[in-house]
Amino acid sequence: SFPTRRSSDLERETLVSESKPKNLGSTREAVRKIAMLLHQPGLTQPAAIGHRIVHTGPNLHAHQQITSAVLLEIEKATCFAPLHQPIGLEIIREAKESFPGVENYACFDTIFDQDLPEVASIYPLPREIRDQGVHRYGFHGLSCESILEQFQDGRVPFPASPGKVPERLIYAHLGSGASVTAIRNGKALDCCLGLTPCGGVIMGTRPGDLDPGLVFYLMRLQGGSTVDATNAVEQLLNKRSGMLALSGLSNDMRILRDAEKNGNEQAALAIDAFSLSVKKMIGGYVALMGGLDALVFSGGIGERDPMTRAQVCAGMDAFGLTLNLEANDPTHAGPKTISQPDSKIAVYVLPADEDRIIARHVARLAAEE
Repeated sequence: SFPTRRSSDLERETLVSESKPKNLGSTREAVRKIAMLLHQPGLTQPAAIGHRIVHTGPNLHAHQQITSAVLLEIEKATCFAPLHQPIGLEIIREAKESFPGVENYACFDTIFDQDLPEVASIYPLPREIRDQGVHRYGFHGLSCESILEQFQDGRVPFPASPGKVPERLIYAHLGSGASVTAIRNGKALDCCLGLTPCGGVIMGTRPGDLDPGLVFYLMRLQGGSTVDATNAVEQLLNKRSGMLALSGLSNDMRILRDAEKNGNEQAALAIDAFSLSVKKMIGGYVALMGGLDALVFSGGIGERDPMTRAQVCAGMDAFGLTLNLEANDPTHAGPKTISQPDSKIAVYVLPADEDRIIARHVARLAAEE
């Protein structure tokens, strides 16, 4: 994506773009490219820079300016999000070098879920372990915030109560990383992701929830509790599992769908397992909330793959959910309602706009200083 600024009505205004950006070799080069573009004559330099950071760790509890102390806490939290945190840290450091004197702010993906009820966030482990910050954090919080904002400001097509968030809402953020979140009255009630972004539903390269005993088994296969064995298992669970492992082909749903059409049974299995894991999570949350008012799909798969949406919703007529197959068709693009008008549960496809949420938080934090 290219640098944009936001006008007073929060519409994006393109500052500069390239029709054919070159393939950049690293995150550092990408940040330097943005800095070069923004340093062109006539362009206003950024007043502040916002960063999406996946994990707060146990000691941060709000979106905030990145001081040296905050940066240290983000570094400590790398053990909780080894796939994401190092890249975030690299971008922060490069942004500080490329834009000296500009304040940087961290917006965390775990903040939305930090007030989960204790019964939902606690792990059944000894207190001395839990006291080290080991609990269910939940993720995709900025994405959740963006969906709620769309209900609140009336951007959701045909909402039952314009300007209001549905009382019982389930949000399925489905992409290479995926999660399902139960939201009651605008607050997180439960989230399938836990201490790390590796659990929950099946994902592109991550397995979702596993029997803990399986991890012990994998460790023994790798030679025990050595650092090398730990790193090997961590790499396996973060980068070589999920739909990639089941299909033996790819973690990209578009590639898997094409393979499925051509009779690839392993691709079909990967898709079915993914959809089943999401369906089971949604069903549990419907029971948790005693019913459901709205189901929202978002993320790369949630927004662009109607077959996955149909697979997930199949059988949910028992809850009163009736899908509008015509509206669910991919030719009907953009934010949309895909449930029948008489469906007891409204089903929406809404884009996640995390950038907008980060911009709002950064503007607020900068104004408070």
